[in-house]
Amino acid sequence: MTRYIKREIGVSCTINTEVGAVLAALRSSHDVSNPEDHYYQDVSIQQSLKSLRSLIFNPQQEWRYVDPNIYLSPFLDIIQADDVPTVATGVALSSLLKLLRLEIFDDKTPGAKEAMNALVTATTNCRLERTDPVSEEGVLMKILQLLTGIMTHPASCLLRDEAVCTVINTCFQVVQQSATRGNLLQRTAKCTMHEITQMVFSRLNDIEIRSGENSESDSEDLDDDDEDMDSGFGLRCVVDIFHFLCSLLNVVQTVETEGVVTQTNDEDIQWFALVLINTALELSGDGFANHPKLLRMIRDDLFHHLIHYGTRSSAPILSMICSTVLNVYHFLHESIRLQLEAFFNYVLIRIASFGGLVHFQEVALEGIINLCRQPNFLIEAYVNYDCAFICNNIFEEIGKLLCKLAFPMGNPLTSLQLQAFEGLVIVIHTIADNINKGKDEISFGPYPVEITEYSSFWEELEMDEDGLETWVSELRLRKAQKRKILIAGTHFNQDEKKGYEYLRISHLVSEPPDPKDYAYFFRFTPKLNKTAIGDYLGDPDEFHLQVLKEFTNTFDFTGMILDNALRTYLDTFRLPGESQKIQRILEAFSDRYYDHQTSDLFETKDAVLIICYSLIMLNTDQHNPQVKKKMTEEEFIKNNRAINNGKDLPREYLSELFHSIATNAITVFAKAGTTAEMNPSRWIELIGRSRVVQPFIACEYDHRLGRDMFAGIAGPAVASLSAIFEHADDDDVLNECIEAVVSVARIARHGLEDILDELIASFCKFTTLLNPYASTEETLYIFANDMKPRMATLAVFTIANKFGEAIRGAWRNIVDCLLKLKRLKLLPQSVVELEMLSSEGGSTGGSHRRSESGNMPGSGRGTSGRFSNLLLERDEDSLVLGGSEFEQNLKVIQQCRIGNIFRNSSTFPVETLLNLGRSLIFAAAGKGQKFTTAVEEEETVGFCWDLVAVIGFANIDRFAAFWPAYNEYMISVAQFPVFSPIPFAEKAVVVFFKLCVKLLSSYQSDKYPEELIFKSISLMWKFDKEILDTCADFILQSVWTILTEYPGNVQTQLGWKTLLHLLSVTGRHPETYDQGVEILIQLLSDVTHMSTMNYPYCIDCAFGFVALRSSLIEKNIKIMDLMANSVNLLIQWYRSYSDPGNNVSNASISSNSSTEDNPKFGNLTMNLFVKLGEALRKTSLARREEVRNHAVVSLKKSFQLAEGLEFSSTNCINCFNYVIFAMVDDLHEKMLDYSRRENAEREMRSMEGTLRIAMELLTDVFLQYLKIISENPGFRTFWLGLLRRMDTCMKADLGMHGPSRMQDVVPELLKKMIAAMKDIEILVPKENDDLWEITYIQIQWIAPSIKGELFPDVL
Repeated sequence: MTRYIKREIGVSCTINTEVGAVLAALRSSHDVSNPEDHYYQDVSIQQSLKSLRSLIFNPQQEWRYVDPNIYLSPFLDIIQADDVPTVATGVALSSLLKLLRLEIFDDKTPGAKEAMNALVTATTNCRLERTDPVSEEGVLMKILQLLTGIMTHPASCLLRDEAVCTVINTCFQVVQQSATRGNLLQRTAKCTMHEITQMVFSRLNDIEIRSGENSESDSEDLDDDDEDMDSGFGLRCVVDIFHFLCSLLNVVQTVETEGVVTQTNDEDIQWFALVLINTALELSGDGFANHPKLLRMIRDDLFHHLIHYGTRSSAPILSMICSTVLNVYHFLHESIRLQLEAFFNYVLIRIASFGGLVHFQEVALEGIINLCRQPNFLIEAYVNYDCAFICNNIFEEIGKLLCKLAFPMGNPLTSLQLQAFEGLVIVIHTIADNINKGKDEISFGPYPVEITEYSSFWEELEMDEDGLETWVSELRLRKAQKRKILIAGTHFNQDEKKGYEYLRISHLVSEPPDPKDYAYFFRFTPKLNKTAIGDYLGDPDEFHLQVLKEFTNTFDFTGMILDNALRTYLDTFRLPGESQKIQRILEAFSDRYYDHQTSDLFETKDAVLIICYSLIMLNTDQHNPQVKKKMTEEEFIKNNRAINNGKDLPREYLSELFHSIATNAITVFAKAGTTAEMNPSRWIELIGRSRVVQPFIACEYDHRLGRDMFAGIAGPAVASLSAIFEHADDDDVLNECIEAVVSVARIARHGLEDILDELIASFCKFTTLLNPYASTEETLYIFANDMKPRMATLAVFTIANKFGEAIRGAWRNIVDCLLKLKRLKLLPQSVVELEMLSSEGGSTGGSHRRSESGNMPGSGRGTSGRFSNLLLERDEDSLVLGGSEFEQNLKVIQQCRIGNIFRNSSTFPVETLLNLGRSLIFAAAGKGQKFTTAVEEEETVGFCWDLVAVIGFANIDRFAAFWPAYNEYMISVAQFPVFSPIPFAEKAVVVFFKLCVKLLSSYQSDKYPEELIFKSISLMWKFDKEILDTCADFILQSVWTILTEYPGNVQTQLGWKTLLHLLSVTGRHPETYDQGVEILIQLLSDVTHMSTMNYPYCIDCAFGFVALRSSLIEKNIKIMDLMANSVNLLIQWYRSYSDPGNNVSNASISSNSSTEDNPKFGNLTMNLFVKLGEALRKTSLARREEVRNHAVVSLKKSFQLAEGLEFSSTNCINCFNYVIFAMVDDLHEKMLDYSRRENAEREMRSMEGTLRIAMELLTDVFLQYLKIISENPGFRTFWLGLLRRMDTCMKADLGMHGPSRMQDVVPELLKKMIAAMKDIEILVPKENDDLWEITYIQIQWIAPSIKGELFPDVL
């Protein structure tokens, strides 16, 4: 026997068994006590069963091709027959279920459709005439099982729409009937209905849209043609079932309490309906979007119910409502933009903010948080609502609500506060994780956006994938406009004119003004003064009338009955009291409503106007307590006869209006800011707006929008995090708080510097390092035994390490913490070690290591979580391993990697460097500091300057960008009352020379940085002259390094001036003299690095060393020889410079030079030579004779070499005047001064000897340049000056010391000069030239003894 034959026989046996079972049930139910009762032996029933049995084993074809009605109909007859015993009915139902499960037929079997629909008809019409409650419950259970079997059968797709709806309805009837029965039956009925709902909606995505089904209208006949009837159930039953499920939300139950009967919502049914609706959405959520009827029901009906019952139901129902909204958002958010906004405004935010019971607030808050957990909900809420003028700021409301609810008022934290904190953390992390999408270098643009020109703020933007950048920019502009409009609204409420003016100056209204701008401002700006709006709209001015028209055009009254439309209209402003204004407003409303009416009820606009007036009057009559006699319905109808173009309006329509107004007043005197409930008129208006508003925009995060989003809630968020950290005791909460803080920093680094400063300032106080009243021991104890200070410290320095470039004013707090750690001796020495920077090759670019060992903790959300755990783990380990409090604290501080903050400052923008430097310099100057000892002050100042040095080293490549401000800070600190220049300047100059050496260690194309650092050095010795003595060793070593290793890199006058001046100063100290003089000698010997720029300062430095009383004579002689030899260098420059007017001015050569006031000195080398001469001239006045005499000798040598400079006659005369004559005059005066002193003969004679050498020098130089000098027109004056000095020396009165030896020297010198002048015929009698005569007279006066010898021809 084949397997196929066995199966066929098995089917036959099964059917035969079931037939026998039914017949047996019929026979066993026979009532023996009543032999007349033979209803169970009905001929037709028995005959059908017997006929079926005769065919069972003799089928004409395979069972799968046999019409199912043949073997199912006998069983169907039994369950539909009257007076069939319960037992027989139950057996028949079981038999049918068994046959269905065998799947004898399928959807291809002939007659299968009729059989399946007959099964549904028979099962749902099963008769239970003779039964008891217990038996009936069993039969109902079997009916539910059979209905499930029908819907799960392969041929269920052949069921008609009506049949499927009947199945659902039957299940629900069982649910209701079983409410008073056992829980098992009710639970089974609900499970069956749930399962069948799943089966129906699981097919939604596969249902093909038939003709007429793609319309939102409910009046369409979905099954007009027979072809559709044969195709099984489709969209119609799905629509009907979903409509039925939505209607279940309105089921009420009657409750009797103390004799009072009331009707309340049946929350069991509501719960069950919401479960089924959620099931439908979960199974075929995407399919709803393809079917307008289903989508319309969700938008119009479902959301209306959800919003209505959201604030009127129990917490479990509210929770299910939130789940339903979440599911709708998942699948259909593009179609529910305004509905979702309304749900937030009227349900979630309202309950969470003002819920009377905490558990209601928790449920609403959980609904908000669940939505916030969705990947793109926050950005989509911000884009669709916060950036749209016509919508509320949903994201900001959510963020501020979470901050408000999370803000603790005491200990311990409540469950609501912890829940809100969880939501706030989710919001912060979501924005932070998407702020730059893993990219560090992203341009964020300015914040906030500036409105520079007018654009229509009320026009909504459409997302353009191709022009995403433009769309984002426009969106940010819309948000800026919305923010300005809210400010304008505040001004408007205070003073209407100020509001209009603010709109104008903020470019929110056009020029000339556009009525639409004002209309939308009045229509959608929240909390405006409604009285002012009404007065404006009712004004007769032409522009006001245009605004009124545009204002009215913002309403869509399609499908709204008149009283609801009027309520919606008058809800937006307060109707003015003046009758003419009322008329103008009602006329505008009437025109709009007439144009939008969907029927021909009103024939003219005047009819609408008249009935509106009548409704306003009726409203006043019915609801004004001063009106004692109220208008009746008949009077109202009578008053409105023949108003519709001479005809009456339908009585039923007027009656409906009367009762609507009588029971629910129109709010004609609404106030601004009142919280409105969602009523039918508002809902209808919302539905109308949803048809024309832009659909919900689904978008991804954009870094600029993410930054702007957080900016709106940043202040409350930081405050809440700080308060939670302060009051929380649980480690997990503290860890989450720290992670959120790091995420806030990740966001704030992108243009929200004020927020980051506020965050750091808030958490610095938790470190306990800023407590001015705590002693060192108390601070160490708290830090070691309390987790919060350590976590806060690690968080603050982690932020400074990772996001330091965005910190501005908070550097002051960080510096204060550092100084406290320094005083506690918890800072490692590596914080201020410059060697690490040197080993890293300076500080160029951003190539520095980001951490001292490994990656910086807190670099992202994941690592921020790990960084908190790292703190806990390491600290616990340290506690387990033992160690003192100090050692434990030190381990925590080492984790902060404080040194990296300053060494990696090369990545900071200039503004950050300025704030950081300002904080350090001000702290070094004592601002905000309290020192207990001088040592503490010195250590603190030194530490601050060491950190400045680290910053300077790290940013040496952009030194010129930030150091000018540092100089200004140093100047300003001198004005502080507590400023002490001694440690400040002393520590600063050390740092400056370190930076100077670093700067000059390589050639700088820009001279400005060099000038800046030397300006700072100069500033410090102005603050404290003593630093040149106290820091002499260090200064000398720095100068030595620069002048020996990098002299070629010194490019500025200020640099050379400062270096050589400091070099000369170090010569004052015996311990530094030797090295200093060697540096100078090396510089003067190796003229490679001498130039016209530094030559004057080299001469000044040389003079400084020579003028020292304690200097070595041999060194002085060496220096003066080098000075004299430097004339060769001047000659070289003179010959190489083609432009005598070099960029080195006279004034720049020496501030002490007498040549700077003489405009004749135009030749650079001449000026430099005079500088040299003046230095040697001043040296000739030294106390030691050897030095004086050698100075004169060196000067003589200088003039001898200077012939190569090709002096002009004027230059020669000037050299005499400013060098030689001045030297002679000074020496003569000095000699006379000694002569007047007691016991100073030796000094006088020594000075006299120097004067003699100087006079000889004068003569030699005169003779050397005589020919050139004689060519000058001023030679006569020059010669008289020379003779006058000869006369002065000749007649010097030495008092008691006897005659001067110059009386022997001068005549000889005069002989030499006059003889030379005669030889070249300069001094000869000439016509019109009295030089000879004047000379003769002067000689006769000076030295008459040689007159005859010099002028033999004169008698």
